[in-house]
Amino acid sequence: MEILPERTVERLSHYRRVLSKLLEINKEYIYSHEIAKLLHITPVQVRRDLMLIGHSGTLRKGYRIRELISLIGTIIDNPEKYKVAIVGFGKLGHALLNYLTENESNLHLVALFDTNPEKIGTTNNNVICYSVDRIPEIIKRYKIDMALLTLPPQFAQLTANQLVESGVKGIINYTSSILSIEGAFLEQYDMIASLEKVAYFTKPEFYL
Repeated sequence: MEILPERTVERLSHYRRVLSKLLEINKEYIYSHEIAKLLHITPVQVRRDLMLIGHSGTLRKGYRIRELISLIGTIIDNPEKYKVAIVGFGKLGHALLNYLTENESNLHLVALFDTNPEKIGTTNNNVICYSVDRIPEIIKRYKIDMALLTLPPQFAQLTANQLVESGVKGIINYTSSILSIEGAFLEQYDMIASLEKVAYFTKPEFYL
Protein backbone atom coordinates (compact mmCIF):
# COMPACT_ATOMS: atom_id res chain seq x y z
CA MET A 1 0.00 0.00 0.00
CA GLU A 2 1.23 3.52 -0.80
CA ILE A 3 1.91 6.00 1.99
CA LEU A 4 -1.36 7.58 3.08
CA PRO A 5 -1.87 11.36 3.36
CA GLU A 6 -1.20 12.73 6.84
CA ARG A 7 -4.79 13.90 7.35
CA THR A 8 -6.15 10.52 6.31
CA VAL A 9 -4.02 8.75 8.93
CA GLU A 10 -5.22 11.26 11.52
CA ARG A 11 -8.86 10.67 10.60
CA LEU A 12 -8.40 6.88 10.62
CA SER A 13 -7.26 7.18 14.23
CA HIS A 14 -10.41 9.21 15.01
CA TYR A 15 -12.58 6.64 13.22
CA ARG A 16 -11.14 3.80 15.26
CA ARG A 17 -11.72 5.55 18.58
CA VAL A 18 -15.33 6.37 17.71
CA LEU A 19 -15.99 2.89 16.36
CA SER A 20 -14.48 1.26 19.44
CA LYS A 21 -16.92 3.18 21.64
CA LEU A 22 -19.83 2.03 19.47
CA LEU A 23 -18.64 -1.56 19.63
CA GLU A 24 -18.79 -1.34 23.42
CA ILE A 25 -22.54 -0.68 23.21
CA ASN A 26 -22.97 -3.65 20.83
CA LYS A 27 -23.48 -1.70 17.62
CA GLU A 28 -22.43 -3.94 14.71
CA TYR A 29 -22.78 -1.82 11.57
CA ILE A 30 -22.47 1.86 10.72
CA TYR A 31 -23.01 4.06 7.65
CA SER A 32 -20.54 6.68 6.42
CA HIS A 33 -22.97 9.50 7.21
CA GLU A 34 -23.15 8.30 10.83
CA ILE A 35 -19.37 8.36 11.19
CA ALA A 36 -19.29 11.78 9.52
CA LYS A 37 -21.86 13.21 11.91
CA LEU A 38 -19.94 11.99 14.96
CA LEU A 39 -16.70 13.58 13.74
CA HIS A 40 -18.16 16.72 12.10
CA ILE A 41 -16.87 15.91 8.62
CA THR A 42 -18.60 14.93 5.38
CA PRO A 43 -19.76 11.43 4.40
CA VAL A 44 -17.81 11.86 1.15
CA GLN A 45 -14.60 12.34 3.14
CA VAL A 46 -15.27 9.21 5.18
CA ARG A 47 -15.90 7.12 2.07
CA ARG A 48 -12.75 8.48 0.38
CA ASP A 49 -10.60 7.62 3.38
CA LEU A 50 -11.98 4.11 3.62
CA MET A 51 -11.58 3.55 -0.12
CA LEU A 52 -7.91 4.50 0.25
CA ILE A 53 -7.43 1.58 2.63
CA GLY A 54 -9.39 -0.76 0.36
CA HIS A 55 -12.57 -1.02 2.39
CA SER A 56 -16.16 -0.63 1.29
CA GLY A 57 -19.46 -1.16 3.02
CA THR A 58 -22.82 -2.38 1.77
CA LEU A 59 -25.84 -0.31 0.82
CA ARG A 60 -28.06 -2.34 3.13
CA LYS A 61 -26.00 -2.32 6.32
CA GLY A 62 -23.01 -0.02 5.84
CA TYR A 63 -19.63 -0.91 7.37
CA ARG A 64 -19.12 -3.77 9.77
CA ILE A 65 -17.60 -2.04 12.80
CA ARG A 66 -15.41 -4.82 14.17
CA GLU A 67 -13.96 -5.54 10.73
CA LEU A 68 -13.23 -1.86 10.10
CA ILE A 69 -11.50 -1.42 13.47
CA SER A 70 -9.31 -4.42 12.73
CA LEU A 71 -8.39 -3.15 9.26
CA ILE A 72 -7.47 0.31 10.53
CA GLY A 73 -5.28 -1.33 13.16
CA THR A 74 -3.35 -3.35 10.58
CA ILE A 75 -2.65 -0.18 8.62
CA ILE A 76 -1.72 2.45 11.20
CA ASP A 77 -0.30 0.26 13.99
CA ASN A 78 3.09 -1.37 14.32
CA PRO A 79 3.19 -5.14 15.03
CA GLU A 80 5.24 -4.17 18.08
CA LYS A 81 4.44 -1.14 20.25
CA TYR A 82 6.11 2.12 19.36
CA LYS A 83 8.58 3.19 22.04
CA VAL A 84 8.13 6.77 23.19
CA ALA A 85 10.10 9.31 25.24
CA ILE A 86 8.96 12.60 26.76
CA VAL A 87 11.58 15.36 26.78
CA GLY A 88 10.75 18.00 29.38
CA PHE A 89 9.01 16.69 32.48
CA GLY A 90 6.96 19.68 33.60
CA LYS A 91 3.18 19.92 33.98
CA LEU A 92 2.44 19.02 30.35
CA GLY A 93 4.98 16.20 30.50
CA HIS A 94 3.24 14.85 33.60
CA ALA A 95 -0.14 15.02 31.87
CA LEU A 96 1.18 13.12 28.85
CA LEU A 97 2.83 10.55 31.12
CA ASN A 98 -0.46 9.89 32.90
CA TYR A 99 -2.38 9.62 29.65
CA LEU A 100 0.07 7.24 27.98
CA THR A 101 0.42 4.97 31.01
CA GLU A 102 -3.27 4.87 31.92
CA ASN A 103 -4.77 4.33 28.46
CA GLU A 104 -4.25 1.32 26.25
CA SER A 105 -2.64 2.21 22.95
CA ASN A 106 0.09 1.15 20.56
CA LEU A 107 2.47 3.58 22.28
CA HIS A 108 4.79 2.41 25.06
CA LEU A 109 6.38 5.18 27.14
CA VAL A 110 9.88 4.03 28.10
CA ALA A 111 11.81 7.17 29.13
CA LEU A 112 11.52 10.70 30.47
CA PHE A 113 14.18 13.41 30.14
CA ASP A 114 14.71 16.60 32.11
CA THR A 115 17.42 18.97 33.38
CA ASN A 116 16.10 19.31 36.94
CA PRO A 117 18.36 17.36 39.38
CA GLU A 118 15.32 16.74 41.63
CA LYS A 119 13.54 14.91 38.80
CA ILE A 120 16.50 13.04 37.33
CA GLY A 121 16.65 9.48 38.65
CA THR A 122 13.04 9.43 39.84
CA THR A 123 10.56 6.81 38.68
CA ASN A 124 7.10 7.97 37.62
CA ASN A 125 4.41 5.42 36.74
CA ASN A 126 7.27 2.90 36.32
CA VAL A 127 9.10 5.20 33.87
CA ILE A 128 12.56 6.53 34.77
CA CYS A 129 13.49 10.19 34.29
CA TYR A 130 16.99 10.64 32.83
CA SER A 131 19.21 13.67 32.35
CA VAL A 132 18.92 15.22 28.88
CA ASP A 133 22.68 14.67 28.63
CA ARG A 134 21.91 10.95 28.26
CA ILE A 135 19.53 11.33 25.31
CA PRO A 136 21.83 9.64 22.72
CA GLU A 137 22.59 6.74 25.05
CA ILE A 138 19.01 6.05 26.19
CA ILE A 139 17.43 6.52 22.75
CA LYS A 140 19.81 3.93 21.29
CA ARG A 141 19.60 1.55 24.27
CA TYR A 142 15.80 1.29 24.16
CA LYS A 143 15.45 1.86 20.40
CA ILE A 144 13.00 4.69 20.98
CA ASP A 145 10.92 5.52 17.90
CA MET A 146 9.13 8.70 18.92
CA ALA A 147 9.67 11.72 21.18
CA LEU A 148 7.27 14.28 22.62
CA LEU A 149 8.84 17.69 23.18
CA THR A 150 7.45 19.60 26.18
CA LEU A 151 10.58 21.50 27.16
CA PRO A 152 11.22 25.30 27.03
CA PRO A 153 10.98 26.47 23.39
CA GLN A 154 14.52 27.89 23.25
CA PHE A 155 15.90 24.36 23.59
CA ALA A 156 13.50 22.64 21.21
CA GLN A 157 15.46 22.82 17.94
CA LEU A 158 18.76 21.66 19.43
CA THR A 159 17.02 18.82 21.26
CA ALA A 160 15.08 17.77 18.16
CA ASN A 161 18.33 17.61 16.17
CA GLN A 162 19.91 15.46 18.87
CA LEU A 163 16.91 13.12 18.95
CA VAL A 164 16.96 12.57 15.20
CA GLU A 165 20.72 12.00 15.22
CA SER A 166 20.17 9.41 17.95
CA GLY A 167 17.63 7.46 15.87
CA VAL A 168 14.20 8.92 16.67
CA LYS A 169 11.91 8.76 13.62
CA GLY A 170 8.95 10.81 14.80
CA ILE A 171 8.61 13.97 16.92
CA ILE A 172 5.56 15.76 18.27
CA ASN A 173 6.49 19.32 19.16
CA TYR A 174 4.31 20.81 21.89
CA THR A 175 6.50 23.90 22.26
CA SER A 176 5.88 27.29 20.64
CA SER A 177 9.13 27.00 18.67
CA ILE A 178 8.75 26.27 14.94
CA LEU A 179 11.11 23.42 14.16
CA SER A 180 12.88 22.30 11.00
CA ILE A 181 14.20 18.75 10.90
CA GLU A 182 15.30 16.21 8.31
CA GLY A 183 15.26 12.44 8.58
CA ALA A 184 12.17 12.17 10.79
CA PHE A 185 8.48 12.98 10.72
CA LEU A 186 7.51 16.15 12.59
CA GLU A 187 4.08 17.02 13.96
CA GLN A 188 3.81 20.59 15.19
CA TYR A 189 1.11 20.94 17.85
CA ASP A 190 0.30 24.63 18.18
CA MET A 191 -2.00 25.13 21.15
CA ILE A 192 -2.21 28.90 20.67
CA ALA A 193 -3.31 28.53 17.04
CA SER A 194 -5.99 26.06 18.13
CA LEU A 195 -7.25 28.41 20.84
CA GLU A 196 -7.30 31.36 18.46
CA LYS A 197 -9.17 29.32 15.86
CA VAL A 198 -11.85 28.38 18.38
CA ALA A 199 -12.02 32.00 19.62
CA TYR A 200 -12.53 33.22 16.06
CA PHE A 201 -15.47 30.88 15.47
CA THR A 202 -17.11 31.92 18.74
CA LYS A 203 -17.42 35.57 17.71
CA PRO A 204 -20.91 36.87 18.59
CA GLU A 205 -21.59 38.08 15.03
CA PHE A 206 -21.50 34.49 13.77
CA TYR A 207 -24.51 33.63 15.95
CA LEU A 208 -26.77 36.62 15.35
